[in-house]
Amino acid sequence: MQVNVQKLSPVLVELQIEVPAVQVKNEVEKAYQVLQKRAKIRGFRPGKAPRDVLSHVYGEQVAQDVSRKLVEETLQKALAEQNVQPLSQPAIEPQKLVPNADFHFRARVEVRPDIAEVLYEGLDVRRPTSEVTDEMVSAELDRLRGEHATLTEPSPPRPARKGDLLTIAFTLEVGGKIIKDASADNVQVELGSGQFLPELDEALAGVSAGDKKDVTVSFSEQHARKDFRGKSGVFHVILKELKERILPTADDEFAKDLSFDGLSLLKEDIKNKLDKAMKQKVEDAVAEQLVVRLCEKNPIPVPPSLVEQQCRMMEQEIVAQARRSGSALPSHDELHARVHADSEVKVRAGLLMAEIAKTQQIKVTDEDMEKGLTELAEMTGKQVAKLRVEYRDQKKREMLVGMILEDKILDILESKAKIVGDEAAAPAASTP
Repeated sequence: MQVNVQKLSPVLVELQIEVPAVQVKNEVEKAYQVLQKRAKIRGFRPGKAPRDVLSHVYGEQVAQDVSRKLVEETLQKALAEQNVQPLSQPAIEPQKLVPNADFHFRARVEVRPDIAEVLYEGLDVRRPTSEVTDEMVSAELDRLRGEHATLTEPSPPRPARKGDLLTIAFTLEVGGKIIKDASADNVQVELGSGQFLPELDEALAGVSAGDKKDVTVSFSEQHARKDFRGKSGVFHVILKELKERILPTADDEFAKDLSFDGLSLLKEDIKNKLDKAMKQKVEDAVAEQLVVRLCEKNPIPVPPSLVEQQCRMMEQEIVAQARRSGSALPSHDELHARVHADSEVKVRAGLLMAEIAKTQQIKVTDEDMEKGLTELAEMTGKQVAKLRVEYRDQKKREMLVGMILEDKILDILESKAKIVGDEAAAPAASTP
C-alpha cells in the first residue's frame, strides 16, 4: 500500500491511497468464493455456478463490496501510519475497481490545525464590581416577602393590577374555529409577570372579577405551532377570580418564620448569599472575557465540522428553551447565523486550551476529581457518595474532567492577564 498525504488547508488533509493489484486480486477471489457458496442461479445447483456466470450476474456488486472493504481496511491503517487524526467522517472518492489492477482512492478528512505557540500572557480583562448594596439586600428581602405573602380577595373589590393573581378561563379562536387543545379552565397567572402573552397581560389590567374580555393577538411566522404561524387569533377570556398579595411585615417575627433569630441575621444571610452569587458572576464574566481575548490573540483556523457540531448543540438549547417558555422560534437560517460566531469562538478556545494543557502538562488528579464532586454536591444538593457512583459513567466522567481542566487553564490565563477593576460595570462579560 502506498500513501501520499497532501495538506489542502490548515484543517483539511487529503490522503491518496494505492492498493497493489495482488491485494485487489486476493480480495476479489475471496469475494467470489463466498458468493459461489450462497448464490442461487437458475439452472445451476448451489455452489456449482461457473465463475463467468457469477461475474456476469454479480460482477458490479462484487466490485462495489470489495472496493468498500479495501477502503475500510486500508484507510484506517493509512491514517495510523501517517499519524493523521481525523475530526470528521472521511469523504471518499474511489476509482472504479478493476480485478487485476491497482486500486486507487482519495480520502479527505478534517484535522486539528498545527499550533506552533499559544499566546496567552497579558490578556486585557476588566473585572466588574462585586459589591452588594443595601438596595440589593432590600430587593431580595422583598422577594422573600412575596414568596410568603398571603392571597386574599381585595376589599372592597377593585379591578386587576400588576402583581395580582388571576384565575381565568379562556378559549382560543383561530380562523373562526375554537382550538380545543389551546383552551383551558382555572388557569392561574400573575398579572405583569410575563407568564402570559403581552397582549393578554395588557388587556387584563383593569378588568374586574366576573368580567369577560376578547383579546386579539397576532402570531408570528416563527410560532412554535405551525398551524398558528402568520395568523390572528382571538382569546375569549373570563376573569373568574382576583386575589391580591398581602406581604408580611419585614420584622423579627418574619425572620423567625424563616428560622432566623431576628431580622438582622436574616439580612446578614441574604447579603452573604448575594455576595457569593455576585462573586460567581464576576468570575464568569472574567472567564468569558479571557476566552474572547485568547481567541483574538490566536486567530487559528477551526475545522468547520466542529463548528457545525457546536452550532447544533447551541441551536437545540435555544429551541428547547423557546418551547418551554412559549416564545417564538426564529427560522433555521436566522438561528444558525445567530449562533455561528459564538460556536466558532467556543471551538477555537477549545483547541487553544487543549494545546495549553498539552504544553503545560496540565493533568487532572484524583484529588481534583474529588474536589469537583464535592463542588457538584454543593450545587445539586446530592450526596458526594451518590455522585461518585453516578460519575463512574465514562461520558459523565469525561465531562467532569473537561470542566476541571478548563478551570485549571482559566486560572493560568487569569494569573497572567492584565486585569483592571471596573466599578461602573455590571457583572457581565464584554464582547469584542
